Amino acid sequence: MSTYASILEMKKMLTNMTGWLDKAVAFAGAKKFEADTMLTWRLAPDMFPFVRQVQSSCDTAKFAAARASGKEAPSHPDTETSVAALKQRIATVVSYLDTFTAKDFEGDSDRMISLPWWEGKKMSAADYVTEHAQPNFFFHATTVYALLRHAGIEVGKRDFLGNMNFR
Repeated sequence: MSTYASILEMKKMLTNMTGWLDKAVAFAGAKKFEADTMLTWRLAPDMFPFVRQVQSSCDTAKFAAARASGKEAPSHPDTETSVAALKQRIATVVSYLDTFTAKDFEGDSDRMISLPWWEGKKMSAADYVTEHAQPNFFFHATTVYALLRHAGIEVGKRDFLGNMNFR
């Protein structure tokens, strides 16, 4: 899979995530609880809360696109305190990802990336997206989905996969 295709899939999944959040808000309304309480949900005490899972999904997608293309990623402080704010963050990142084209990722096999926590090691941008960013993105996105399912929100595989390019 090309780097650009990976970025497009992350963008699609973030768009799907907005739909999951819409279903979560509707569920909260039907069950008569404040939807924003979900921001603290966790599956285990030592994991990031729901809000951070969404933020991490967004950050991973934007950094993957920026680093793989050699561009600077925009800053998004982690200040969201509502579902509406999380949806805005997702929308902002999706808009950012919309600015990329396949041409932006040409030469990604030769462009090297090194991150501070890699202790001096580096890898090509193409390998970074395939081996680090993509699995990390899906880890956090799947956790968002799992938290919603665990709470009883009716999201299913079709919500996760989203629209497909059937012909």
